[in-house]
Amino acid sequence: MKVKRIVANVPADDLTAAKRFYGEALGLDVLMDHGWIATYGSSAEMQTQISVAAEGGSGTPVPDLSIEVDDVDEALARMRRGGFAVEYGPADEPWGVRRFYVRDPYGRLVNILSHL
Repeated sequence: MKVKRIVANVPADDLTAAKRFYGEALGLDVLMDHGWIATYGSSAEMQTQISVAAEGGSGTPVPDLSIEVDDVDEALARMRRGGFAVEYGPADEPWGVRRFYVRDPYGRLVNILSHL
């Protein structure tokens, strides 16, 4: 058996807010939309991973989601333009990533990062 995909499921009453955050600010594609569930992602190959953590690193809380991007500073600018408040960072971490934390419209703490 081979795991092909791991999907984070975020409960929400208003799916339209996901379009602003995950679609517009992060630039993810709508991969599926049945009205009651919408899945955002990329048609490019993505790695399947799950992390288990006691803390988020650098004394931060464990984020609900971690999203790796190719340009964290552009992602930061898009979040700020979208009116999403940054809760941590941007920071260049000693383990080789540049990242920031932001909350999605549903209150989930999202770690947005790129490798240095």
